[in-house]
Amino acid sequence: MTTPRRIKLALLTAPLALALAACGSDTADGEVAEGDPIAAIPAHDGQAWTDVVAVTEEDGYLIGNPDAPIKVIEYASLTCGACANFAQNGAEPLKQDYVSTGVVSYELRNLVRDGWDLTLARLTRCSAPESFHPLSDQVWQNFEQIMAGAQQSQQAMQQMGDLPDDQVYVAVAETAGYLDFFAARGVSIDQAAACLSDNESVLAVGERSDQQANELGITSTPTFLLNGQQLDVRSWADLEPVLQRAGAREE
Repeated sequence: MTTPRRIKLALLTAPLALALAACGSDTADGEVAEGDPIAAIPAHDGQAWTDVVAVTEEDGYLIGNPDAPIKVIEYASLTCGACANFAQNGAEPLKQDYVSTGVVSYELRNLVRDGWDLTLARLTRCSAPESFHPLSDQVWQNFEQIMAGAQQSQQAMQQMGDLPDDQVYVAVAETAGYLDFFAARGVSIDQAAACLSDNESVLAVGERSDQQANELGITSTPTFLLNGQQLDVRSWADLEPVLQRAGAREE
């Protein structure tokens, strides 16, 4: 059995409880050193930093000033309730109050936990890079609907191992209601099906997730890094003071 085939079957048979248990757990390095206040950095040519998006070498989607002195990376699962909580309460103030100044950049990377998560992670990449953050936020803003679809499709998903590789993730998305969900948000059903039938590109998302999690020792979601340092925070209430301590504050 090939490695991609093993990955596919493992994801298809993983229990949904894995996604729910992924939130929390242990991470932690020490406190972030206090830095001097950093003045706002104007965007180029009248742009807004919140409109600047770049795909990084790690397949993360960075929003804001790519040369920002304070770089925040979030490893998140689209089927994690704690990640949904952060998106619902922290994503907007992070972008509007900090990323907009050019002092902080925010990069979102997927940490894939299950087959639904992998399907959603690929679907958020089916449009322009600028759509990745809004589509991910839409998944988290509608978390109960997304997870209800996963619950309803769980039994059917476990029977998809015999499908051809290029049909598996299309079937996952269809049975969970994700094709209609994304179609209502600008990704047509044909466009989504074309993305998900490219089995190699779907599995690549999961493989990058596994590799980075192993290299960085990331075992839970959400996990935040600030300038490469792993933080012991899960919520916006805990992350915002860390940003300010690092220098993202007025004099």
